[in-house]
Amino acid sequence: MSSNVKPERRVGRWYFGGIASAMAAACTHPLDLLKVHLQTTTTAQLAGAGNAPPATLITSTFSIIRQQGVIALYNGLSASLLRQLTYSTTRFAAYETVKNRFMQYDANGLPYMPFYQKVMLAAVSGAVGGAIGTPADMVNVRMQNDIKMPLDKRRNYKHAFDGLWKVYKTEGVARLFNGVTTATPRAALLCIGQLAMYDEIKYSMLHYLPNVFQDNTMTHFSASLIAGGTATTITQPLDVIKTRMMSAPPGTYKSIAHCAKDVFRNHGPLGFFKGYVPAFVRLGPQTILTFIFFEQLRLRFGYIKTG
Repeated sequence: MSSNVKPERRVGRWYFGGIASAMAAACTHPLDLLKVHLQTTTTAQLAGAGNAPPATLITSTFSIIRQQGVIALYNGLSASLLRQLTYSTTRFAAYETVKNRFMQYDANGLPYMPFYQKVMLAAVSGAVGGAIGTPADMVNVRMQNDIKMPLDKRRNYKHAFDGLWKVYKTEGVARLFNGVTTATPRAALLCIGQLAMYDEIKYSMLHYLPNVFQDNTMTHFSASLIAGGTATTITQPLDVIKTRMMSAPPGTYKSIAHCAKDVFRNHGPLGFFKGYVPAFVRLGPQTILTFIFFEQLRLRFGYIKTG
């Protein structure tokens, strides 16, 4: 990096977000698997049926390891990586490309865009990415949920592409996009909570506290931690509905409203936040790692915006 170029002047290339997200997903996949398990757990299992202990993050972890080994925590990893390479590449590419095209620099030389514009851009980018990534996301949910199913009911996908092919052959093209109506708005909210919030928090830190924060890992960590908490909170209800619709047998739910009504009737309002702790434990580190990886790629391999 040239010594006379400020770090914040470097911008990322369109594919950096997809690479960074895939790297982060490889690290946090076991947490994502546990989140899916808790979201698809029945009320009786969650409360503890008979003498069985209640289903929690810790008990689920030990149960999986005891019954199927540590490697089972990485079940569905290929689908998770494929999802990031489709969904996250799309959302980051759209968001960063448009932002880099229209952003300006303030009096301190910091890249600037009004927050409402970031929110709108993040929502559109997330919605498009969510729709494109739905097939891989559905296979990911199924593969993660497979290990808790009875042996005769498991789908036994060998990898992500095998899952996509089997769904296409046995259930049709439309089934590949099962859950797209919830994945799309959830992805829009997630992008607002992650991309728009991260950019705004990072800018505020660099703008208002220049003596404390610089464009370095400490700033990236702090901003991404807050963004991860925000994203988890606003997306959890839709995430629960999406997971249930994707993992349910065909015909179980007619619509988002039907699924939401079922969750509310069986679990109450808190049912929409089932799995919140593992969701935050997963999304928080995933958000932090994604932006740290992304920023390192930007600082080392990004280009200088001119004009």
